[in-house]
Amino acid sequence: MAGLGRKVFEANEVLTAADVNGYLMDQAIMRFADSAARTTAIGTPTEGMFSYLDDTNQLEVYNGSQWTGVDTTVSGLNATAIDYTITSSTATSYTLGTADANTYVRLTNAGTVTVSTATDFPTGDQVTILADGTALTITTDGATIAGAGTAGTAVSFEVGNQYEAVSVLCVDTDTYRVIGNISAV
Repeated sequence: MAGLGRKVFEANEVLTAADVNGYLMDQAIMRFADSAARTTAIGTPTEGMFSYLDDTNQLEVYNGSQWTGVDTTVSGLNATAIDYTITSSTATSYTLGTADANTYVRLTNAGTVTVSTATDFPTGDQVTILADGTALTITTDGATIAGAGTAGTAVSFEVGNQYEAVSVLCVDTDTYRVIGNISAV
């Protein structure tokens, strides 16, 4: 049975097996240990059914003839690409590198973070900088950075306070925005 769309149920309305199957089951993302468990549970899938497989961490849709992987990229952001790691550094000088994309960089001393042409983030990637030291400056070495009403290849920004977090977002090749509590210096 194909999904029946959307229905607003009224209080005390009888919920039939067809309602449960057509409005709920056929339109849910079903979770299975693996494709064999899915095949056992769903004898005859219908087009538009979704399943999530634990063994491969894959979201799949039945296209009418087979189960196919679903592209989880949304508006250019691949949800599985975000690392959520924290790199801690006691350095007073830190140059952002490609490996810092989509992570957190925690600086525990006063110092300077440099965005250079070698930073080389893909458009849409960013890094969040945790300013745990007493003072932090973000500067450039050839890349264009912009924020707080200022832009250029020879500008710097001071992070507002200790324990602030600011983000550096790549908006184009070698072009970045500094987002957060900053001021141009």
